[in-house]
Amino acid sequence: MGEVLRVPEQRRPGSSTDTAEKVEAAEATALRFSVLGPVRAWRGEEQLPTGSPQQRALLAALLLREGRTATAAELIDALWGEEPPSQALAAVRTYASRLRKVLDPGVLVSESGGYAVRGLDDGALDLAVAQELAAQAEKAKNAGDLCHACEMLGQALALWAGEVLAGVPGPYAENQRVRLEEWRLQLQEARLDLDLELGCHAEAVSELTALTAAHPLRERLRELLMLALYRSGRQAEALAVYADTRRLLADELGVDPRPGLSELQQRILQADPGLAQPSAPVAEPAVVPVRPAQLPATVPDFTGRAAFVSELSDVLATAEGRVMAVSALAGIGGVGKTTLAVHVAHQARSAFPDGQLYVDLQGAGPRAAEPETVLGSFLRALGTADSAVPDSLEERAALYRSVLDGRRVLVLLDNAKDAAQVRPLLPGTEGCAALVTSRVRMVDLAGAHLVDLDVMSPDEALSLFTKIVGQERVASEREAALDVVAACGFLPLAIRIAASRLAARRTWTVSVLAAKLGDERRRLDELQAGDLAVKATFELGYGALEPAQARAFRLLGLADGPDISLAAASAVLDLSAEDTEDLLEALVDTSLLESAAPGRYRYHDLVRLYARACAERDEQPPSERDAALSRLLDFYLATAAAVYAIERPGDRLVDQLADTTHPGLTFEDREGARDWLYTEANCLLPFARQCADRPRALRRAVDLLWAAVDISESGANSKEYEATARTLMKAARQAGVEQVEARALMTLSHAHLDSGRFDMADQEAEQVISLAHRADDLLPVCWAHNARGVIALYQGRNTDGEEHLSHAISHFRTLGDRPGEASALCNLSRIHLATGRTESAVSLAREGMEIYDAMGNSMRGANGRYALGMALTQSGQLAPAADRLLEALEVFRDSRQRLWEGMTLFRLAEVDIAARRYAQAAANAEMALTVLRGIGGEWRRGNVLTVLGRALSAVGHTGRARVCWEEAVAIYDELGSPEAAAVRELLAPVRAA
Repeated sequence: MGEVLRVPEQRRPGSSTDTAEKVEAAEATALRFSVLGPVRAWRGEEQLPTGSPQQRALLAALLLREGRTATAAELIDALWGEEPPSQALAAVRTYASRLRKVLDPGVLVSESGGYAVRGLDDGALDLAVAQELAAQAEKAKNAGDLCHACEMLGQALALWAGEVLAGVPGPYAENQRVRLEEWRLQLQEARLDLDLELGCHAEAVSELTALTAAHPLRERLRELLMLALYRSGRQAEALAVYADTRRLLADELGVDPRPGLSELQQRILQADPGLAQPSAPVAEPAVVPVRPAQLPATVPDFTGRAAFVSELSDVLATAEGRVMAVSALAGIGGVGKTTLAVHVAHQARSAFPDGQLYVDLQGAGPRAAEPETVLGSFLRALGTADSAVPDSLEERAALYRSVLDGRRVLVLLDNAKDAAQVRPLLPGTEGCAALVTSRVRMVDLAGAHLVDLDVMSPDEALSLFTKIVGQERVASEREAALDVVAACGFLPLAIRIAASRLAARRTWTVSVLAAKLGDERRRLDELQAGDLAVKATFELGYGALEPAQARAFRLLGLADGPDISLAAASAVLDLSAEDTEDLLEALVDTSLLESAAPGRYRYHDLVRLYARACAERDEQPPSERDAALSRLLDFYLATAAAVYAIERPGDRLVDQLADTTHPGLTFEDREGARDWLYTEANCLLPFARQCADRPRALRRAVDLLWAAVDISESGANSKEYEATARTLMKAARQAGVEQVEARALMTLSHAHLDSGRFDMADQEAEQVISLAHRADDLLPVCWAHNARGVIALYQGRNTDGEEHLSHAISHFRTLGDRPGEASALCNLSRIHLATGRTESAVSLAREGMEIYDAMGNSMRGANGRYALGMALTQSGQLAPAADRLLEALEVFRDSRQRLWEGMTLFRLAEVDIAARRYAQAAANAEMALTVLRGIGGEWRRGNVLTVLGRALSAVGHTGRARVCWEEAVAIYDELGSPEAAAVRELLAPVRAA
């Protein structure tokens, strides 16, 4: 990693005041100066006049001398060089006099026939601030705090405001410009080096592409770009950078690349494993940027299990000399596997100084955690940037093992389903260890130390019960206490639940609890292995609940989803938020419910199954179960409709959704609405899928999905949205309700359009038109024609596209849906562009944008600006085109619409190419690739790669351009897209060279 280079530090005498009031007053009137851009001066927030260019040159020369005196001769030379005017000395004195009047007394002083600037506060000059930030960065880097070092360098670079000493004449200013520009580049290289050390490879590619285009002979930038591309999985492009560099150096300077660059090329060719992860600093021991400490808190009343604690601790102690130490704990639910594993892990923390990872693999539930999802979470916890996390399970597992290499980390894999789920999550490196808990014995987990955890001994069980209830209450009723723990089957979870209930009821005696547990109607006739034994333990806690608590316990377990919010729970129970919170907190106290976060609650997966069984058995009348789920569906639909309405004012969908009887939330602003939608997506989508089995809820579930369409475009839950749409569509088709089937197909078509599967989306939209016409439901017809028009545009069927969009406009106008009309107008604008009708394309896009703006629809107004920006680009109006696209980009980012954010960056790259800003075009195209990762589909990726290749070719990076175009051709050929021919034409001269 390169050094953080500094220019000589500028020191000035500081000032002090006696009171805070004086400090504030001084800051309000303190002088400040800038030279990292135009030469400017401020007193507080007031900008001061600095005079003519020569006068600013004098001020700059004095500021850059760091308080030292400059003689008149030196100043004349600085301003005019070897050919000063005849009145140069008089002019210098005049400039100094004018500046002295503007600045504070005593700042510009005359001394020994010259001048100096003195008495400035610390931080008064932007260059001095940059020097201090660079020094802090170097100190942080040497201490191993790479994140802080990167932040400090970023702050230093942010002080530049264009060209240094902009508009200042004279040889001195020119020399300083060259010096400070070189320092800025060194700081940029140092920060980018840190970015790569921190795993931000994909993000760095965009900036490095632009920098290498601006400074083509700077080999260090080329080296960083090669490394960033390689670590981003773009090996061919990395090698192409080397080929471009070698050719350029030979043509321009007649030299070969320096040895470091050649060595990097060889290491890339050999797929050197050392390049896949950051290299450790040589001067200091390797410092892990992030040291995860994810272990749950150990229980303060941990009891017994001494033999198991000793056995497991001994295994973990051998981790340093073994490839990997793995212990797998097996036992029935409620036997205390997690409690024991967490306790042992905490005791062993000192042996694993590089951190501890923890995950609940949800193996006992209907949907166990996917290994690739867990690996993504682990990699982020270990400091890997989101953009650097690969997509496939195999790549994530390989990177995970690489990141752990050389570290001593303990991994606790709780509640595993089977060995297949666990294998990719094992570290596999010396010094690391894994603890696994599961309901099954993992005899097929090679090399694992297997531990079968049985129930507690009677003494251990009584000791645990006593710690929770209290020595005094148990001592007087020891026999009754033994009866209680025996009735619990000596299972730790059952004992904890029973003891917690007794501890919370001071009027109960232990004998009362024992009598309750002795009632066979309140527990299973006998304890059995597996779930039945666990169910018996839950029966104890459930039987002791108050009626309202028991009802809440039963009903809240009915809905699918990882957790539930307080507001949603209030809907399920049909109670106020205050009463609901009291009930939920009471359930938390009994260990039957967990508080996942403030205002959110979740069941342990086995407890949820038990709660549902209780609802099936005890909820009377049975219709109350359906009523509870119906209220929750109403709540979700009404709230999603409120989000949709605030994001799309004037859109008619909110008027044509299914009726609801239970209210949803209201929002004061767009940010609160968006936060709810994206936070609740993980609960909303599985619950909507669950409604596929409830015919009376099907229409509302489909409408919920349509109202929550932003989830599809965000990229965060796109796959889950598509899966939900498919499930609901199949259920609607089976139910034979054409209107619901049409709407479900519309959501599925939208998901496929977002993901780039245009043929599927078109077929579904075609079915929507037929079904919705028969059901006399015009809104899906509108949006289906709109979608088919866009798809036809993408596939080059412009006549079909124009016909569909004309139908869409007509139908939207019939409904009075102005935002829908605007959408179709903007899409029709793109058809006109594709067929050479540029003037009408601009007019249509502007009309659509103005409709959005008139409705106050900022997010969809960004779509209008996107369309208008494209039309203006093709008409040659590049400046307003860039303005409209930048306005759209800001809205899309604020709205968390990753698909449209990435596509807007792509369109900005097209504007840059038209304006011959090729380096900027390459940077925007690179950012588009990063944002669109995992969303938008391969066709859109091919489009971005094509534009990136054009930009790279224009700046002389023909090797990288060829790689981009070849990948684009492969994508288009795979999809059968006509764009392949045009890209082959771009490739032909490159291949022939």
